[in-house]
Amino acid sequence: MKIRYSLFAVMILAVFFALLTVKEDIYRKPQQKSKISIPHNMSENLDLAGGPEREVRGFPKREIVDLITMYPDLFIASGDSSEKKVALTFDDGPDDVFTPQILDILKDKNVKATFFVIGKRADSFSEVMQRIVDEGHLAGNHTWSHPNIMKISLEDAKEEVLKTEKLLNSYYKDSKDRVKIFRSPYGSIDPKRVEFFGDIGYKIISWNVDSLDWKGLSAEEVKTNVLENVVNGSIILQHSAGGEGEDLSGSVEALSEIIEVLKAEGFEFVTVDEILKDKQEKDRQDNDKLK
Repeated sequence: MKIRYSLFAVMILAVFFALLTVKEDIYRKPQQKSKISIPHNMSENLDLAGGPEREVRGFPKREIVDLITMYPDLFIASGDSSEKKVALTFDDGPDDVFTPQILDILKDKNVKATFFVIGKRADSFSEVMQRIVDEGHLAGNHTWSHPNIMKISLEDAKEEVLKTEKLLNSYYKDSKDRVKIFRSPYGSIDPKRVEFFGDIGYKIISWNVDSLDWKGLSAEEVKTNVLENVVNGSIILQHSAGGEGEDLSGSVEALSEIIEVLKAEGFEFVTVDEILKDKQEKDRQDNDKLK
């Protein structure tokens, strides 16, 4: 009987030491690193002034439709539905993590896109901003610090936009016919502000296809959100940078296949200024028919 108890005790000790060894191995074992470095502890002056997209976003689709109806020449969410063209647009950049990867993919696929840039980020990541310009992409105005313009005065909003416009002009100084386009942070805007920015020369650009990539979705989810909703003249919303800790790796991973599938379906990728030109031409033709 004593021998049995001794053997049992030895077995218990053996199991105990085995578990202890495994536990130590787990703590010693290096964790697998993500393929993409997600920005953490972002400098305060580079973060989104209005707060993270996931906490602020929530612009009702009905309101967007109302603004399209109210201001068909100012508030644009899509292009000519008879033209098999789409515009890829990327908000909140540039940064030095996601934006360069997106630019690499666009270059590889020979696709031009529109980047709605935050002024202070363009100022801080000037080399990436210069690359956007040098590689033939269009840059639009997304304010200086990404505030919620519904919560600041019109004068403060104007200052945010004009400060960014001054920076953009320094990159496009040789482009005399560059179109002035503005996208409101979080898509948040009302009739008063549409009229205000229209009066100082801007077209307000919205979208009709939302990838929802700011939610940190997988590549498969981003592809589904885009590819199942694209129609002729679509303006597609993705992001090329985010707030602190925001993971856009799914959006980056999805981009190549989105481009390949849409090309295979016969779509041409254009920048927003071409979407605007096609829409204006279509409106002119429609008006001529009514005369």
